[in-house]
Amino acid sequence: MSVVSERYTLTSELGRGGMATVHRAHDARHGRDVAVKVMLPAIAESLGADRFLRETETAARLQHPHIVPVFDSGNADGQLFFVMPLIEGESLRARLQREERRRCYARTRACVIRRGCSRPWSTARR
Repeated sequence: MSVVSERYTLTSELGRGGMATVHRAHDARHGRDVAVKVMLPAIAESLGADRFLRETETAARLQHPHIVPVFDSGNADGQLFFVMPLIEGESLRARLQREERRRCYARTRACVIRRGCSRPWSTARR
C-alpha cells in the first residue's frame, strides 16, 4: 500500500492506461473509498503541474449527470493526481466486450432464424 498526499491510501490498482494508473483508495478525511488517478511520471513531467492543476480545477467545476465529478487534485512529491468517486461495477472495456459478444450472437441467431423461416417459403414457392 502507498499513500498519496497523506490523505489517500491506495489499496489496489483498478486500471492502467497510457497516461495514468487508477487506484482504489481510502479517503482518511471522509472515511470513504474513492478512485485516485495518478499520472505516469513521464506524462506528469511533459504536461507540467500547473497545467494539470488548472485542467482539474476546470473539470471540477463541470456538473453533468454523465460526467464523473472531481473531488480533489494535487501534486504530492511530484505525483500528479486527482480523486473521483469510486463507481463499482464492470469496466467500460468489459461492458463493450460483453455487448459486442451479445450483438454478434444476436446477429448470428437472427441469420439462423431467418434462414430457418425462409426454407419453408422457398419450398412452398416451388
